[in-house]
Amino acid sequence: MKPHYDIVIIGSGMGGLVAANILAREGKSVCVLEKNNQFGGNLQTFVREKTIFDTGVHYLGGLTEGQNLYRYFDYLDILDGLHFKKLDEDGFDIITFDDDDTEYPHAQGYENFEKTLVQIFPAEAEAIRTYCAKLQEVCQKFPLYNLEAGKPYHQDSDLFQLGAKSYIDSLTKNKRLRAVLAGSNLLYAGEPEKTPFYVHALSVNSFIESAYRCADGGSQITKLLVRRLKENSCDAFKHQEVVHINIEDKKVVSVTTKTGEEIKGDLFISNIDPKLTLKLTGENHFRKSFTHRIEEMESTVSAFSIHIVLKPKSFKYLNHNYYHSKDLDAVWNSHNYTQENWPLSYMVSMGARKNQDEWGEQLTAIAYMRYDEVSPWADTFNTVANKNDRGETYAEFKAKKTEIFLNELEKKFPDIRECVQSIYTSTPLSYRDYIGCNRGSMYGYVKDYQNPLKSFISPRTKINNLYFTGQSLNMHGILGVTISGVVTCSEILGAEYLLDKITKGDKKVETA
Repeated sequence: MKPHYDIVIIGSGMGGLVAANILAREGKSVCVLEKNNQFGGNLQTFVREKTIFDTGVHYLGGLTEGQNLYRYFDYLDILDGLHFKKLDEDGFDIITFDDDDTEYPHAQGYENFEKTLVQIFPAEAEAIRTYCAKLQEVCQKFPLYNLEAGKPYHQDSDLFQLGAKSYIDSLTKNKRLRAVLAGSNLLYAGEPEKTPFYVHALSVNSFIESAYRCADGGSQITKLLVRRLKENSCDAFKHQEVVHINIEDKKVVSVTTKTGEEIKGDLFISNIDPKLTLKLTGENHFRKSFTHRIEEMESTVSAFSIHIVLKPKSFKYLNHNYYHSKDLDAVWNSHNYTQENWPLSYMVSMGARKNQDEWGEQLTAIAYMRYDEVSPWADTFNTVANKNDRGETYAEFKAKKTEIFLNELEKKFPDIRECVQSIYTSTPLSYRDYIGCNRGSMYGYVKDYQNPLKSFISPRTKINNLYFTGQSLNMHGILGVTISGVVTCSEILGAEYLLDKITKGDKKVETA
């Protein structure tokens, strides 16, 4: 560890690693500090019985040559080492319901997306075309989403004042089509009275353009970003949890880690939850109005996940994801579940290998879970780096939830129990401890089209050498946090200069 760095980054989520690499390529000395045993935030993977599971990133969009995430990865020089499997072009996501045997596909490519849905809803062709046009129109208003120069998206107030559910409902009276169009709601934890349409559009659009799984897990992205960082003579350290941000004369001078290290620098970027950043800094260094707004921000709902190791050659590999809801209303309201009807909706995804054959090795199913359900164990902390047992009652809680979830999965996959070799689970506490998000939030803070500025966070802070990056700053998802890293670095390097650098050069993506 060097005595002084140009840039110190707290947290190694995708936004922080992207910012680190951008600044390292500009000749800056950079140090990334990570509390966990793995770098990468939501890109962390874990292995059970020689089977790889993703913790947060189950598929990626915009990765075909020339598309937005491809171009960002090309600039970061990580494409050549990544392996992907393209999902089914005629249905990368399948939307289903309890009372309906029909499987409703979300297909890749807008022409194909329209065609497959119009075949099922022939009387709704105009509504489907209007919906697709609106998605693309909204996404065009976000310059960095399209790697273009332009005014910051937050200056276009019209983008924020259109509700996702209200707009989709305005397109058609057909309630089933409405539910199908919004069926992948778990991608962004949409709420009917709050979620803006732009959140829906940015989440869905890149997958319609192209959808891929990381072959052998998303941690390969992290490993390459860390490797590129070190090739530029910069540092990244695990097991270095920042416990205090030290300020003198209204500037950050250093951070102190749990091991007692003091790391000094010129500029500091926080890639951790802003609520936690304020605690580490001391709220007295910010305006009361700002700290109050951050404290009052509502975090998105968390999740309960079951990770199934499948018996060999027992369950066919599915080259798509399922988004299942008990009924049409559950698409938007499944976070308002009761103990009797949970889970109202869930997502099912499978991991892919580099040489994927017809048989699946693992399956992950995810459903909303409110943090309050695990509040009895909120004072416990458990990660690979800091192992602790949350106790017998916690194990019983997880076992009960797993059994309920399996009962629901059996309705769609009647033989699923016979295919199970073993099951592992994660709760809101797992997300909190490993990712560092407030209350185990899946996607940062709730965005509300009726109060759009409430959740807006600038990359700049009132401490002139402290910056924010990550999903709370911009949008969640790999593309969203990649862009957040670019947004933060634009404040440091200059937007036009950086964008010009990023838009030069393309390479080919390797698919499995």
